[in-house]
Amino acid sequence: MQIYEELKARGLIAQVTDEEEIRNLINEGKATFYIGFDPTADSLHVGHFMALCLMKRLQMAGNRPIVLIGGGTGYIGDPSGRTDMRSMMTPETIQHNCDCFRKQMERFIEFGEGKAVMVNNADWLLKLNYIDLLRDVGACFSVNRMLTAECYKQRMEKGLSFLEFNYMIMQSYDFYHLFKEYGCNMQFGGDDQWSNMLGGTELIRRKLGKDAYAMTINLLLNSEGKKMGKTANGAVWLDPKKTTPYDFYQYWRNIGDADVLKCIRMLTFLPLEEIDKMDKWEGAQLNRAKEILAYELTKLVHGEEEAKAAEAAAKALFVGGDSTLTPTVTVGAENLVDGKVDINTLLVLGKMVPSRSEGRRAIEQGGVSLDGEKVTDIKATVTEEKLRAGVLIKRGKKSFVKFTL
Repeated sequence: MQIYEELKARGLIAQVTDEEEIRNLINEGKATFYIGFDPTADSLHVGHFMALCLMKRLQMAGNRPIVLIGGGTGYIGDPSGRTDMRSMMTPETIQHNCDCFRKQMERFIEFGEGKAVMVNNADWLLKLNYIDLLRDVGACFSVNRMLTAECYKQRMEKGLSFLEFNYMIMQSYDFYHLFKEYGCNMQFGGDDQWSNMLGGTELIRRKLGKDAYAMTINLLLNSEGKKMGKTANGAVWLDPKKTTPYDFYQYWRNIGDADVLKCIRMLTFLPLEEIDKMDKWEGAQLNRAKEILAYELTKLVHGEEEAKAAEAAAKALFVGGDSTLTPTVTVGAENLVDGKVDINTLLVLGKMVPSRSEGRRAIEQGGVSLDGEKVTDIKATVTEEKLRAGVLIKRGKKSFVKFTL
């Protein structure tokens, strides 16, 4: 099976503008394609995972990825899927986030001479003269047509700022620039980016003519990637300091029965023949499928050693194995008050809840236990003596953390 057919079989492709042309380019290793990542945080998250895996697959097949970091568009903020305007970031924060992205992406994509390239659209967008941009690029866009774009609909209900309205023009200009400077002939994106992607091909047609336009291709990714990585506690990050390898493993281990095989097919590099055999799995077999998914993805992001440790820790909790493998948090003396620390503080320190208010809610709802005993008092505490011996706190059915002093 060639790479394009494999991408379809894995459910990664939602829509294309010219399937035969895309199939030929990708299968022959002649695609130079880009995917954009706006640096809205200092870590990539699970929502980016599908795009990273796709780039890795295509590079392995001989195609050339361009990673576009939105250091320039980050000044505006993508309105897609938003009900409010993104917070404005300082140039220093944007640059820091861009640097963090590159380090994480190097685990997936091979950069270097003749290989993948990483570019930052700040290098060209920040140099644009406003009047020149309006005359040279703005004249190529119809406001009426822009207002019909899916990426603006949600924001239109609460008020779309002129700042955000320019995002489509900026993203379109990115493809125009990459086409001219890097020979980029293909752009990938999620369904919320389709209007922006079409804007880029149209700009190339208007500026460079029909021959250039004929060389541009758009490939729409399956929107499932955008739905991933959100939990009650916030995003699931690829940075181990924000989401530990164990928590990352547990996120995938606890995924719904209806999604597990779909995720294995879309996100892992296991052979399709092996995955197809799992289609008939049910009941306890689906738990095994979840373990496979969790292990494979943790290995991809954090390495084999961390994946094995996370798997062993999970089994220790649910199968009665070595309890020393349970995730452990050391509580600093500064957290003790009169030789005690309250349960809520431990929940926050262990990242079992995102805030104290969420911790109180979990306790009040009966979802927290200490060494096997349910905690119902939001003022409950643990003594220094007990901490030195180590205590195990459980939130819900599958979140465990051992605390020591």
